[in-house]
Amino acid sequence: MTSTVKEKLESTEKQPEDLIKELEQEIEDLTNRSSEVKPLSHTKDHLHFLQAFRSLKDPPHTRDWTTVKVRPPSYVGTLRRSLHQLEETLSMEMKKLHYAELKRVQHYEVDVTLDPDTASPWLILSEDGKQVHDGGVRQKLPDNPKRFTHYPCVLSRKIFPSRFYFEVQVKDKTARSLGVARESIERIGAIILTPETGYWTLYFNKDGFVFTDIPAVRLPLRAELQKVGVFVDYDEGLVSFYDVEARVHIYSATGCTFREPLYPFLYPGLYDYEGKNSAPLIISPVNQTD
Repeated sequence: MTSTVKEKLESTEKQPEDLIKELEQEIEDLTNRSSEVKPLSHTKDHLHFLQAFRSLKDPPHTRDWTTVKVRPPSYVGTLRRSLHQLEETLSMEMKKLHYAELKRVQHYEVDVTLDPDTASPWLILSEDGKQVHDGGVRQKLPDNPKRFTHYPCVLSRKIFPSRFYFEVQVKDKTARSLGVARESIERIGAIILTPETGYWTLYFNKDGFVFTDIPAVRLPLRAELQKVGVFVDYDEGLVSFYDVEARVHIYSATGCTFREPLYPFLYPGLYDYEGKNSAPLIISPVNQTD
């Protein structure tokens, strides 16, 4: 009995010690992360900022301390409060970084106009070439080798410099895809949207976000998504996507190999006869106000 009681006592004493060590390690990790993040938000070198931001590792994992039931010494309570403050500070710094990143890529805004010669016969384009939706009826259009024949897709009229950025309003869409595509993509018949076939695109439907690749990269659902920003750095092999309203980075395809001109690409999704996907995709001017 004495041995059992002694073991329980030692175990009870050891648990707070382990908690303290774990808390101290998390505080150290968060402090180091904060030191990495803070200077970036003040740099004015756009390219250096983007390279440094993409090189940052994921934020350090922290335990949900609200689930810990042990009654440790008051020192642990102090550590918990310090950890919570650090987590809040890091979260604010990361929000500032995401915002700073978005502001920097927005400086590379280009004026995108959609090309009716590439538009599928199922698509309806606005006169100014800024809006597109699936009209639900296949139109009789002249044959054109640039035209998508099967899927409702469309490209921009022209290519852009090695770094460019544009925004697309996706509000009220239940399915859509957007991004960039290389010049030599297949446009006749069925197509597969992957980097291997020349498409770097973000797809969304009721089940969530997907960067279309093999295998597909599934991303957290952003239910309130209204506008997507797309940034391309041709020389760096980078395609990035942003939630513009939330000022949050969604996903970046890195290490891409581009050997041909890239065109902005839109796929507004199939017409839903209940009217759930009838809203257009809209090329939107960039609002760079703070």
